[in-house]
Amino acid sequence: MAGPSNAPVEAILLGAAQDAGLPQAGCDCPRCQAAHQDPSRRRAVACLGLVDRQAGRSWLVDATPDFREQLHALRQAAPGCPLAGILLTHAHMGHYTGLIHLGREAWNTQELPLFASPAMCRFLRTHAPWSQLVDLGNVRLHPLTPDRPFALSPRLQAIPIPVPHRNEWSDTLAFLVEGPARRLFYCPDIDGWQAWERDLGTFLGEADVALLDGTFFGPRELPGRDLAEIPHPLAQETARRVRDARDGRRVGCQVKLIHLNHTNPLWDPGPEREWLAEQGVGVGKEGERWRLG
Repeated sequence: MAGPSNAPVEAILLGAAQDAGLPQAGCDCPRCQAAHQDPSRRRAVACLGLVDRQAGRSWLVDATPDFREQLHALRQAAPGCPLAGILLTHAHMGHYTGLIHLGREAWNTQELPLFASPAMCRFLRTHAPWSQLVDLGNVRLHPLTPDRPFALSPRLQAIPIPVPHRNEWSDTLAFLVEGPARRLFYCPDIDGWQAWERDLGTFLGEADVALLDGTFFGPRELPGRDLAEIPHPLAQETARRVRDARDGRRVGCQVKLIHLNHTNPLWDPGPEREWLAEQGVGVGKEGERWRLG
């Protein structure tokens, strides 16, 4: 049932970790050990919930390995607003594998809308087991046109923004979410700001809230791994770009980093987080909400 005419449109952060979450499988680092021992220190994979209480509907941006818990959290935050669809950013494991819960072995949804790029839709349609969701009618694919707004409800729309990011299986989208009064930019994955044809500062000038890729704080977080094989903009670089844009008075939005790897020191209080705050940038926290209208 639809809510009152003054009911809010909201975005809710349902997870802020990199694809493998925290703790990460096979990792014995102190942070992961602490998360195994203390459930309050566990962190879910990056995911955004969208709610239009007047329309009585909600949506997820990405279907993560933590899909069950995140769907429950969304329902708890917005009772009476059932899931009306899922927006997908790309085909890396943390962003679509939760779709498995929609199949006949589990929820057995009927024609649940999936909004994704044409390449992502093609990947789902042609690769098992995801193709079974399409063939059995558990989901209905909605290919998106880059940079063209699409309506989720009369008061809520999203714009798919292509970003460069290791496109092994599909291309990658960020989303600019527009409510009646405010805009939120959601970009959990990108290879690097310098690889993007857009200027981050100018683009952030269009948003009121920005949730940006903060996977790694520095270049030496994964000894023995070549970060060039898994490129992301370092949190230090992102914070400096935001600071410079603010100094140039092009950015007035609130900026939070999400998609943090389990190695990222920004998970814990300390000098890295203090430095980040000095740049005017925060760390996304599960359960944070932003009213968009």
